[in-house]
Amino acid sequence: MLLILLLLISILFIVISTSKFHLHPFLALLFAAVGFGLFARMPLTKIVESINGGFGETIGKIGIVIIAGIIIGTFLERSGGAFAIAERILKIIGEKHVPLAMSIIGYIVSIPVFADSGFVILAPLNRALSKRAKISLVGPVVALAVGLTATHCLVPPTPGPIAAAGMLDADLGLVIFFSLIVSAFALVVGWVFAVKFASKIYIEPNPELSEADVEARLKEAPTAFKAFIPIVVPIFLIVAKSIADYPKAPDGLWQSIVKTTVVMTGEPFIASLKNIVGFIGEPVIALLIGVLLSFRLPRKLDMRMLSTTGWLGQSLLSAAIIIMITGAGGAFGMVLRNSPIADVLSKSLSKANLGIWLPFIIAAAIKSAQGSSTVALITTASLMSPLMSSLGFESGIARALVVLSIGAGSMVVSHANDSFFWVVTQMSGMDVKTGYKTHTLATLIIGVTSALVVWIMSLIVL
Repeated sequence: MLLILLLLISILFIVISTSKFHLHPFLALLFAAVGFGLFARMPLTKIVESINGGFGETIGKIGIVIIAGIIIGTFLERSGGAFAIAERILKIIGEKHVPLAMSIIGYIVSIPVFADSGFVILAPLNRALSKRAKISLVGPVVALAVGLTATHCLVPPTPGPIAAAGMLDADLGLVIFFSLIVSAFALVVGWVFAVKFASKIYIEPNPELSEADVEARLKEAPTAFKAFIPIVVPIFLIVAKSIADYPKAPDGLWQSIVKTTVVMTGEPFIASLKNIVGFIGEPVIALLIGVLLSFRLPRKLDMRMLSTTGWLGQSLLSAAIIIMITGAGGAFGMVLRNSPIADVLSKSLSKANLGIWLPFIIAAAIKSAQGSSTVALITTASLMSPLMSSLGFESGIARALVVLSIGAGSMVVSHANDSFFWVVTQMSGMDVKTGYKTHTLATLIIGVTSALVVWIMSLIVL
């Protein structure tokens, strides 16, 4: 109970210190990390190692991705390309349906692409659409985050669900089939929340730009097709890597595709091509390729745009703040992860007779405690593995539903110890209080919705 109480106090400290006393989130997160570690009686060296390790690990994973994404976004916006895309999309979907479009795009993109990377890639398009539709940025942001989260936590080949399915010996085909149904319900409910609640909170998509500025940029803008290329190409490359990696067996999908499309191929060529695709499909490399493609967007590329005071330099300054805050969130999450809180929660909950709700509650507790959806999925799956027979989850369908119950729990909830929370809020201009009222609440709603759908399925098919 002491650890749980400390976690709640830490979260309250972050929210109150940043919203009421205007303390910078970077320091609030680091102070919370140190305070939790000290009061939880963690070894002093472990606290320091956790903070350094969590900060470095988080930046190592998504730091360059954030920088590259912001550079692409800056060139899209400054060249007018983002607004050209927005004009074209709005003609198709209408100004009232921007949140729906973003939720569906996020839903599709996050199946092969990590949610953090997907949000960074799509953020400039989101801002441009909101600006042209003259609506608050908050609704489309939450809709996009909901779409990304739904498939990130539920639908293979995202690593977390695949790992959980493997650990529980669940049939991957069944997991994919049921996950598409469950995630679709989560998507719809999350979109309704974004439209009916989140969109009522107003944040200006591009406060520095007037309507006259937008019109002026549109006159100099590249075509919508050309502007789409820096967004679509990185996504395509990352998707290609997912295909190359899945499955890994010699007679898998990748080899079948290559053998049917390339004449006279041999295994060495297949292996070499697979390695190349795997390299350029890494998010860092894919987004750096997107950066190079974004340099083609201005009508005439002036090398001063790439200087420290030009578009590129301004992008790096913007990225620095987001990276620092995201890294501090990773440090806070790592301190929690290295404390006994996850073990305490999982062991105490495993004794309860909760049926299909048990894996959901354990995963939700672990996710809320330490911040990582993937860690929550893998940790809960490892805990559930020896309990499957005793709990009556022996059939193929039962095992698949347990995986989805864990995935639903891994959504609940994204808050201050989750790097995705800081990517969403900082790239959207939200303060922490607004982030909790919108993004955090949305992840709670879609997680519980997913769990309810899994429970109803279990009543029908088990």
